[in-house]
Amino acid sequence: MSLIHQIALTLIPSVGPVNARKLISHFKNASNIFQAGSSALVSETGMSAAMAAQICSPLPLQLAEEQLLLLDKYSCHPLFFTDPLFPQNLNQCHDAPLLLYSRGNAILEQDRIVSIVGSRKTSAYGLQSCAAIAEVLQDYDVMVVSGLAYGIDVCVHRECLRLNIPTVGVLGHGLDRIYPAAHREIAADMLNCGGLLSEFPFKTSCRPENFPRRNRIIAGMAAVTIVVEAAEKGGALITADLANSYHRDVYAVPGRITDLGSAGCNYLIRTNQAILLQHTAEVMESMGWNKVHNRQQEALMVKENEKANRQKILLTAEQRAVFNALSEKALQADQLSASLKMGAGALALTLLDLEMKGLICVKPGGLYQLLHYKS
Repeated sequence: MSLIHQIALTLIPSVGPVNARKLISHFKNASNIFQAGSSALVSETGMSAAMAAQICSPLPLQLAEEQLLLLDKYSCHPLFFTDPLFPQNLNQCHDAPLLLYSRGNAILEQDRIVSIVGSRKTSAYGLQSCAAIAEVLQDYDVMVVSGLAYGIDVCVHRECLRLNIPTVGVLGHGLDRIYPAAHREIAADMLNCGGLLSEFPFKTSCRPENFPRRNRIIAGMAAVTIVVEAAEKGGALITADLANSYHRDVYAVPGRITDLGSAGCNYLIRTNQAILLQHTAEVMESMGWNKVHNRQQEALMVKENEKANRQKILLTAEQRAVFNALSEKALQADQLSASLKMGAGALALTLLDLEMKGLICVKPGGLYQLLHYKS
């Protein structure tokens, strides 16, 4: 399936993710939709002539070409909903985005994902709760998702980085910028232990209407959502409501009845929209997730042993260049070719040699990665 057509399909506002999935189901892939022609689109799907005209216009493909050029510039990887690396929890949601832009090394398709959200105005109690929850989560091999906003969100990300828990920030704008700008440093750190994610194309600015859409990804990716501190109104309650609509477990940290900053959490608990969170380990138990003892130390030892073994294998300059590029993250052949400025023929031979040496493998979607390294 052509990436440019996948991206172009997301850039037609009148289509939207729900209609786009129906079109993919009918035409089998995005390329066929753009090649079908206006009359076929109308007669076979019942769409309006105006929508068909937008699809057949040259503008979506022109805009998609611009996005393709920016993918390499910002080291982003696009994930269409048919990609096996697309977050599987999210793909179960009826309104899941068609395509995600991803940066970093997070394993997005896993099941053990916890969303933690809360107010932008936090108290010492909220910050302490974040730290206490993260201390428990580090033993359960989970990935933590939040929104990189002020308050609870950035506290969650910071605690995860401190404890080496993979953490992903879902953004309400394109990945060519960071909002708020004060979080650029922590966002850069997250690329090495998790990453950044957005459904919005490059050059999309931060607008209020983007954040409810962002919140549905935070809720949809996770098997369980935890609200740490929230007022009566705000994005955290929207995320909790979305998680409930996706039939996911929602937990809330209770606060004193006099604390306005915890009024939202207390409301969720009182109205049975969230389970009272007292011990994080009980949440993990209810999810059926067991502790993974010394997982980080074991993974580190495996990587060190692999690195030592690989250093014994003699590589050509071309093989070493490809190997080093794949050490950062899994890449497709066209991405490697563009990054290394290596011709397709020479690259194909180099990839074959590395595969024969047992150093790399090919994953679904044409992604090359180092053997035993998750990207």
